[in-house]
Amino acid sequence: MQIIDAPPGGIGAELVNVDVRQLDGQSEEIGQIRDAIYRNKLLAIRKQELTTQEYLEFTRKVGTPQVYFQPQYHHPEHPEIFVSTNMLEKGKKVGVSGTGRYWHTDCQFETSPLPFTSIRPLVFPREQRGTYYMDMVKIYQELPDDLRTFLDAAVAIHEGKMRYKIQASDIDLSLAEILDRVHHEVPPVRHPAVIRHPVTQERMLYMSSGFTTKIEGLSHEENEALMSRVFSFCEQERFVHLHAWEKDDLIIWDNRSLNHKSTGAPPGTQSKSYRIGIYDHEPFYEGIAS
Repeated sequence: MQIIDAPPGGIGAELVNVDVRQLDGQSEEIGQIRDAIYRNKLLAIRKQELTTQEYLEFTRKVGTPQVYFQPQYHHPEHPEIFVSTNMLEKGKKVGVSGTGRYWHTDCQFETSPLPFTSIRPLVFPREQRGTYYMDMVKIYQELPDDLRTFLDAAVAIHEGKMRYKIQASDIDLSLAEILDRVHHEVPPVRHPAVIRHPVTQERMLYMSSGFTTKIEGLSHEENEALMSRVFSFCEQERFVHLHAWEKDDLIIWDNRSLNHKSTGAPPGTQSKSYRIGIYDHEPFYEGIAS
């Protein structure tokens, strides 16, 4: 097993010369994999020819797989697997298409956000296809001094309702009824705008244009101005890293440290990926329960 770390100041390590099916959940190698994710924020494990069951079993070695709260995303046999696809299976719709095409960190709208996300790309076009990432540690460090000082003491509000995907059970419901249901399932949550990583001790900006709706205590007009300034700064091209998928990749990243968004599949092409969220048994950030 060989871990090739990201260059200084970069993100994204590679893990090569390993068959994850052969790793024991209590082995030193699994600890090294977790450490590589924390250290590099993103880890691409190359050349893993896995069945669906083998993929799920590997994530159980790394931590505890999540079952996403909305069942329309679930794999029909393995609810831990979140299916993103525009393809039918045996003539039936499975999972959801067009997921994650905005800057976010997974489950930021929950009281206990998701520490790790793993993705196994299965079908994707030869053209550019992958995931964009932003290093929120680096962004925090480079924020203008006045903005960093303000956000250090700020509490951000996160909501998922505007990213909700309509499902079959929504038929005959009004938009107000649907929004009320989503609000009940995942009400707005509060998290510090700046958090400290429980393992690396790095400080990072914990906001995203996809899920962060406001800063607590500001007026609507003040929030509009602040959100525009923060996300205009964050989403500069110089902060964006593209991980282009390769056949048989297994990718894991740390949701504390990164914002991400899908590149999206070009029109007329097919795509399919399996995602499993993983709880790593660490607090999401210092000061919050695990």
